[in-house]
Amino acid sequence: MKVVGFCGYSGSGKTTLVEQLIVQLRLAGQRVSVVKHAHHQFDIDYPGKDSWRHRQAGAFEVVVASDRRLAKIREYEVQMEPTVHQLIAELVECDWVLVEGFKHADICKIEVWRAQTGKPAQYLHDPFVTAIATDSPDRLPEPTLRPVLDLNDPDAVAQHLLDNQHRYEYRSPFPDVEPRGGLDEAALFDPAAG
Repeated sequence: MKVVGFCGYSGSGKTTLVEQLIVQLRLAGQRVSVVKHAHHQFDIDYPGKDSWRHRQAGAFEVVVASDRRLAKIREYEVQMEPTVHQLIAELVECDWVLVEGFKHADICKIEVWRAQTGKPAQYLHDPFVTAIATDSPDRLPEPTLRPVLDLNDPDAVAQHLLDNQHRYEYRSPFPDVEPRGGLDEAALFDPAAG
C-alpha cells in the first residue's frame, strides 16, 4: 500500500487535486482510498435517520451497510485527535491512500502551494514534503531539489506518483496491525468473487 499526504493552506487547491488524482489513479487501474481531516463538529448523518437516532441513544459505533456501501460512525467518549496512522489502520488494503489535511503528519507529502494565498511554504521546514505542486514555481520562496509539479496538470502529478511508487510505500508504525477486512476483501471489489 502506498500513502501520500497533501498538505497546504486553505484555498491552495488540495481537495481539487486529490479529486483529480483519484480519477487518474483509477484510470491507471489503482484502488484508491482517502483519509481526510475534518473540522471538529463534522457530521455525515442527520436528524431523523435511524443511524442518527441510534447515536443519540448512546451507541459507541454505528455501522450502516447495503449491497453497495458501508459507513461507520464512531463517537469518542472523550475528545481525542486520532493520528493518520490510526486512521490508515482502519482501511481495507488498497493500492493508494491519499491523505488530505494532516499537515504535520510523519508521512510523505506533496505540498500544494499557491503564491496568491500569501501563506508560507511548508517544504522549507518539513522533511516529509517530497514534492511541491504549484501554479507559480517561479515564486517559490527558496530553490529546492524536490520535484516541482504543475498543480494544473493532474496527469503529471499522477504520473509522478506512479513513477515513484517506492517512495510512497507505507510502513505502519504498528507492525503487528494487519489492514482491516473481516469481510472477504476480494468480494468487496470483484462481484464475481464470493
